Amino acid sequence: MKTKDGNPIPDPDNLNNRDGSLNRRQFGMAFTAAALSAGTAAGSTVVTVSESGCITDIPGVLAGHFTDTRRPTGCTVVIAPEGAVCGVDVRGSAPGTREIALLDPVNTIQEVHALVLSGGSAFGLDTASGVMQYLEEKNIGFLTENGIVPIVPAAILYDLGVGDPSIRPGREEGYKACRAASTEPLAEGNAGAGAGATVGKMFGSKFAMKSGIGTASFKIEDLVVAAVVAVNAVGDVIDPSSGKIIAGARNEECFINAAEQLKKRKLTGTMAKAGENTTLGIVATNVKLSKTEATKVAQMAHDGLARTINPVHLPMDGDTIFAFSTGQVEYPNLGQVGALAAEAMAAAVNRAVLCAEGIEGYPAASD
Repeated sequence: MKTKDGNPIPDPDNLNNRDGSLNRRQFGMAFTAAALSAGTAAGSTVVTVSESGCITDIPGVLAGHFTDTRRPTGCTVVIAPEGAVCGVDVRGSAPGTREIALLDPVNTIQEVHALVLSGGSAFGLDTASGVMQYLEEKNIGFLTENGIVPIVPAAILYDLGVGDPSIRPGREEGYKACRAASTEPLAEGNAGAGAGATVGKMFGSKFAMKSGIGTASFKIEDLVVAAVVAVNAVGDVIDPSSGKIIAGARNEECFINAAEQLKKRKLTGTMAKAGENTTLGIVATNVKLSKTEATKVAQMAHDGLARTINPVHLPMDGDTIFAFSTGQVEYPNLGQVGALAAEAMAAAVNRAVLCAEGIEGYPAASD
């Protein structure tokens, strides 16, 4: 068997635990173990966060989805009605973003009022206009002498290859996501910005799997660090506690193991088309941070992607992580906040694929 690029797919019977891949029997055992460990295993990034862990565990933060099941696609909004200091770190080379420059620590604006993650490629950036409309109606935004101006950075992922590409979220869908926003736990899996997300696309969509959106949090006394992430990666998704692939490029028998294939042969194609991927995340904390500190936390949170997605930050990815702070708690240990942000991001990535449900052409880990 060969990929569309002409690269041979390994014999499934020769794949074993030594190179990190799974044969048919191990494939089923791994998913069973993952399901069991989600509630019982000790010392695992995946299981140290309870199922109720969510970005809305940050006091005062609201989050909501709009999900269009026709394609599927959607958007996700995280709102800080009182404003939040925000930083960003873009590691992918094909990003689609809005209002990113103002997050530079040297620039004037100090707080944002919402963040938007959206499907629909660049078309999805218009969801932020709907979020601005909603916030303006609620009198939330930056006060100028001529009225309120909500500050709403946004980032998009490419999901136009799943279903009808003419269906994509826009202004109205961004507004609806705001109307759905609450302090309740956020839906995971096939929802919001993760509705059309897929992973394991190095050898083409024929070998890919369904992914989605995941969220997680850590609480230590009054300190809270949380993450939400829409996982739409070229690479495979790894359980960092075991090093095993839990979703990724696969054939009928097993995972192909993209990282191992990179070590074994030259790939004649580009692995995936530029801009047609991207993992988008938000980490949030109630710790008081400056814009510079928030930017550092966003940088550290990318370590969570590196632990769980392989390969990651490729030329055809637009990987972007925002970090924002509601500033309710004084805490001097920035390093711990950043380290927890990476842990929460890793846990959220795993939940994004474990909570996803398969759709036509894209099986999921839950299958």
